[in-house]
Amino acid sequence: MSQRDLIEKISPKELTKAVYLSQALFFLISIILAFFFLNDMDSFLALFQLNGREIFYYGVLFALALVLVEIILYHLLPKHFFDDGGINEKLFRHQSIAGIFLISLTVAISEEFLFRGVIQTTFGYLFASSLFVVFHTRYLKKTVLLIGIIVTSFLIGYLYEVTNNLLVTIVFHFLVDFTLGLYIKFKK
Repeated sequence: MSQRDLIEKISPKELTKAVYLSQALFFLISIILAFFFLNDMDSFLALFQLNGREIFYYGVLFALALVLVEIILYHLLPKHFFDDGGINEKLFRHQSIAGIFLISLTVAISEEFLFRGVIQTTFGYLFASSLFVVFHTRYLKKTVLLIGIIVTSFLIGYLYEVTNNLLVTIVFHFLVDFTLGLYIKFKK
């Protein structure tokens, strides 16, 4: 049975629940790993810097540029290059704007805590960015999607290297997911 067949059999509500459960698991894993690998809670909290200029330039502008490139590519390349087995379409097409917002925020926080806050802080940029790509397995068999997740992952990791600020990567990740979720919902 293909991934598309599995996705067609589950409802949007069940898919949404699975997303929230996976993100809760990521968040729990990040808390456990933080306990073992980070020196203390103050070191972890120092990774959150409310620097508006940094968040705007590195989080907002870079995210909007990436989204613009992805939308342009979507219009230039054949649609099957972007087929992830129907997951994103099923997840976002049936959500309200508030639902897309909440999913995007949950994913951004849980994945950035884990991949940048704990893994990249402990094991480095290359390892964390590569692991992020591997965790997005549904993109690994489609060349355009694979290139997209590699660029996104290494860009997020680079932004974290430059700023050492999880708020930058959370804002970036959130804006990419939220904007593309809205695009999927409203595209004709």
